[in-house]
Amino acid sequence: MESVLELRGITKRFPGVLANDQISIDLRKGEIHALLGENGAGKTTLMNILYGLYKPDEGEIVVKGQKLDVSSPRDAINAGVGMVHQHFMLVPVFTVTENVMLGDEYLLPGGFLDRKKAARRIMEISEQYNLAVEPGAFIRDLPVGIQQRVEIIKLLFRNADILILDEPTAVLTPREVDELFKIMQKLVEQGKSIIFITHKLREVMEFADRITVIRGGKVVGTTTPGVTNQVQLASMMVGRQIELNIKKDLAKPGEVVLEVNDIKVLNARHQIAVDHVSFEVRAGEVLGIAGVQGNGQTELVRALTGLTHPVNGKISLLGSNITHANAKKIKELGTAHIPEDRQKDGLVLPYSIEDNLILNTWYESPYAKRHILQRDVILDHANSLVEKFDIRTPNALTATSSLSGGNQQKVIVAREFSRPIRMLVASQPTRGLDVGSIEYIHQRIIEKRDQGCAVLLVSTELDEVMQLSDRIAVMYRGQILAVVDAKTTTREEIGLLMAGVVPAGS
Repeated sequence: MESVLELRGITKRFPGVLANDQISIDLRKGEIHALLGENGAGKTTLMNILYGLYKPDEGEIVVKGQKLDVSSPRDAINAGVGMVHQHFMLVPVFTVTENVMLGDEYLLPGGFLDRKKAARRIMEISEQYNLAVEPGAFIRDLPVGIQQRVEIIKLLFRNADILILDEPTAVLTPREVDELFKIMQKLVEQGKSIIFITHKLREVMEFADRITVIRGGKVVGTTTPGVTNQVQLASMMVGRQIELNIKKDLAKPGEVVLEVNDIKVLNARHQIAVDHVSFEVRAGEVLGIAGVQGNGQTELVRALTGLTHPVNGKISLLGSNITHANAKKIKELGTAHIPEDRQKDGLVLPYSIEDNLILNTWYESPYAKRHILQRDVILDHANSLVEKFDIRTPNALTATSSLSGGNQQKVIVAREFSRPIRMLVASQPTRGLDVGSIEYIHQRIIEKRDQGCAVLLVSTELDEVMQLSDRIAVMYRGQILAVVDAKTTTREEIGLLMAGVVPAGS
């Protein structure tokens, strides 16, 4: 089968880092080629080189047999290479048509936009590839699954036949994931070729034609789903044996630690985001909150951790009313919080690791005496946690901003787990992490459960929710549609609830 794209000996150096080390891969016509690797393995750098955002120090790019000098995304697009980024590049107040033609406008005499011609072209593409998008719809009114289709249409509108999809299923429901892969299959059937970047091994095994694994900036190997399995792929990614299935004993729920009664929470636009929600979490259990991002989970967690307050209802922690308590009070009652946005809400990035590890305890003994920080004690504490939680860093005085995403997350986990806690609120605890970091954080969460901590897990990763949880509550449009037993409920049943489909008789 002919290659439509070849990366030959790509090398890229940054100060102190060899990001890509003689990487060579190829993409064949009409195939889905998955690219796997840990955080920091070099995948993003490689794709940024292909898309013209970086220049390689060595190596060459060959597209359809022709060596290509890619100096900008425009060069890549002109060569038929397009990229859908993990975070969509869409203007919410523009229509589908306006977003698709942005930068490649159809013009009428006099310089006016020819929206009708562009809309007709969008409809043609939509029908050809079963994308089902309405050209006149505003982006702000579309669910994320449809917004992703708009991103794909943008590439096809520009005649791309090599598509790079970066973590395309990160914000989709299981049903939307299935629909996306049907679209991808339709694309390759009609001659397109796809590089599919993901960390979800199950999807790779189900949908990829070939799989290339990158570790430490080098290609470890290329294989196919027919001759490998998830365990082998995980081991290739991290260089050691990985336990993908979480080993845990049956939960032994104890007293009610967190009780949420009929709360209503507003979002930043003063609209109802959490709509009369009630549930409880007991000591020694994990209650998972499943749902597509944007269905009230963020506002719920903010209310539980004192970052905002409900406008209705009551929240109790170990019998204390914390409905209007601040974050410091809730922390001192024994709550740990892993926030969904580690950089915005979990860390002060310019601070050192040692200072981030005491962000919420710096004023307590032994870290402070008469309001004077005890630097030797703080450094000893940090060195201990760096070793215990396997934080990969030159030393504890390093700026947290210089760490990979996985190691930044480990700093938060180390800080929150290194003090006595009764309640853990973990929101998207493994978002964007590689399998090695995911395995580590999952083990720590189950350890806390088994030590008698009550755990509220909020995640858009359905596999994560199902593996870690003892009970699962599904949120949809600000409400909890159902609370189910994790042992007896299927992925399909939860997926339907995540899409707002409640079984008859429920």
